[in-house]
Amino acid sequence: MSARFGWPAALFSLKCFGASMLALFVALSIGLERPYWAFLTSYIVAQPMAGAVVSKGLFRVIGTMAGGAFAVAIVPPLVNAPELLSLAMASWLALCVFVSLLDRTPRAYMFVLAGYTACLIVFPSVDAPDTIFTVASLRVQEIMIGIASASLVHSVIFPGSVSNVLLARVKAMLADAERWSHDAIAIHPVEGLEDERRRLAQDISELHQLSIHLPFDTSRLAPRVRTVRALQDELAQLLPLGAAVEDRLAALKSASGGVVPPETQALIADVRDWLAAPGEDRPERSAAAQALIDRCAAMEPAARRDMDWGEMMRMSLFARLATLIAAHRDCRDLYEQMAVHSREPVTPRVAELLEGRRSRELHRDVAGAARGAFGAFVTIITGCALWIGSGWTDGSTAVMLAGVFLALFAGSDNPAAPIKGFMMGTLIASALAAVYGYAILPRLDGFPMLAAAFAPMLLALGAMLASPRFSGIALPVLLGLGSPALIADRYVGEFAAFLNGTIAQLVGVWFAIIMAGLLQSAGVENAIRRTIRATWTDLATRSTMMTTPDVRGWVNRMLDRIALLAPRLATARRDGGDLLFHALRDLRTGVAIGELRQLRLTLPAQEGQPLAEVLSGVARHYRGLDPDAPQPAEPALLTGIDHAVDALSDNESAAVRRQGVLALVSLRRNLFPEGPPYRRMAA
Repeated sequence: MSARFGWPAALFSLKCFGASMLALFVALSIGLERPYWAFLTSYIVAQPMAGAVVSKGLFRVIGTMAGGAFAVAIVPPLVNAPELLSLAMASWLALCVFVSLLDRTPRAYMFVLAGYTACLIVFPSVDAPDTIFTVASLRVQEIMIGIASASLVHSVIFPGSVSNVLLARVKAMLADAERWSHDAIAIHPVEGLEDERRRLAQDISELHQLSIHLPFDTSRLAPRVRTVRALQDELAQLLPLGAAVEDRLAALKSASGGVVPPETQALIADVRDWLAAPGEDRPERSAAAQALIDRCAAMEPAARRDMDWGEMMRMSLFARLATLIAAHRDCRDLYEQMAVHSREPVTPRVAELLEGRRSRELHRDVAGAARGAFGAFVTIITGCALWIGSGWTDGSTAVMLAGVFLALFAGSDNPAAPIKGFMMGTLIASALAAVYGYAILPRLDGFPMLAAAFAPMLLALGAMLASPRFSGIALPVLLGLGSPALIADRYVGEFAAFLNGTIAQLVGVWFAIIMAGLLQSAGVENAIRRTIRATWTDLATRSTMMTTPDVRGWVNRMLDRIALLAPRLATARRDGGDLLFHALRDLRTGVAIGELRQLRLTLPAQEGQPLAEVLSGVARHYRGLDPDAPQPAEPALLTGIDHAVDALSDNESAAVRRQGVLALVSLRRNLFPEGPPYRRMAA
């Protein structure tokens, strides 16, 4: 508890308070009508890292301007047609929610803002359409004041550096990855590997999220984003490689009665020792890694025409182990590239890895995004119908807040849960607002007294905002303390206006909870099923494509899916061990498919025909799978794989024989882990 609410939380709270008071003072000094927007914005964009404040502020400005422009465009022509205006608002919010859910990066905040900013501007202004441009422009101005104040304070006063956080997390990630590989390739199984796999997948996703803020970091020595992207790619290779080595070792032990040859044991022991202490000196680390890679190559059986199953398994083991060692070496070199803050590559290999970097491929849940968009659409339509039918003037506030909450939490598998937290925070804020508005503020005179009166509560809430556990309560309380009933002069002392506004807020939150519960029931189970189905659809599609395979993109997308599945399985209270294990196996299957496709493209049509038949069989298998009752692959596919092994092992090129055997052995082990050993078929 002391660590959570220690000096970092206190400093963060002090900076938030300073930024909010600066924003409020500027807004009041120049006579803006809604200074609470500037005040609240300074808290909404607050982040421990200065670069994250700047990036979130930029996304908020863009989203606010887009939402304001939409509001100005639709209100004047549709103000006399409430049905069409409601339809336009519902459609706009649904579109913004849909795009934000597909983006799945911090940039998604920009689209969310564009959606609910239109709600915040349009619904309170329908009775005065001639002021819509003024309201929109003032909101943009006040939000920019809040963003500028937050960016200034958080960037100047003990700024939190994205670069420092990133380097510290990468160092910890590398240690986790090396420990996982160290345990995965052990001769005797190590407990807890599933948890470590899950953590590594989530670490890579976290690294991607941090890299979005990197260009906005205030440090001049920030690492280049392309270096972070290259490190993500190399880290992503570790899971399939380590799992492949683990599988081949288990298969060799099973085939030989649990005995591993002494020279293989010695090599594995030396690799594990290197992973346990790779060293800080780059030349020594690289030399040790290269020596281990050379030993793997020397122990790898030659790709002969009459290879038996045991030789194929040893070839696969040593080839994957060598690639695993190289990937760990490259991860360490890329971390050093990030730490030295230089544009010059530290090694020629790093220069190769930095070429052609691009954004990380993420899982796109189109059905889930459509579901969230539909929920936002129905909520606005239903809310507008109830508001217009009841004739309640402050009903616009309820509809506005319901739209805001549906936009903010549409990406959650259970949006009702965080909205209930907002309900509790709104109740607390209403009580505090009543005390401030009718017991404290009427007795104050001047801005210094106003700041002093708000200081105790804001400092406490700012410290809570720094904790993920309490931020769900702290933020709605802050929103309540920044309400127009307290900060805008024209509302102070008007109890009826305050009471109506409070009731409308509570009704809006309650309505959002009901709509989220009705429209998002069984959201977690459906999300798990959609993720599994998307994986199988991708595997089927990738199997029959005739373009150059994107193996790195596939690995990144699958790791993102694994990172999404783990918390969803925990939320659903399901034993996710089997599902995550099969997801990892699907990941390795996709890698093998990519290797086979690449080899097929390089071979003449006749020589590549056996591979084409295997890939077609794989596509049929995955297209026919049912997430609720998956069936094992048909024996005919196993026969087809063995036929392809026969055909490729007779190829005149040793390189083709090696590539074909490696890819087909991987596919065979993934689809038929309990299958009989390969035997060469009779002519």
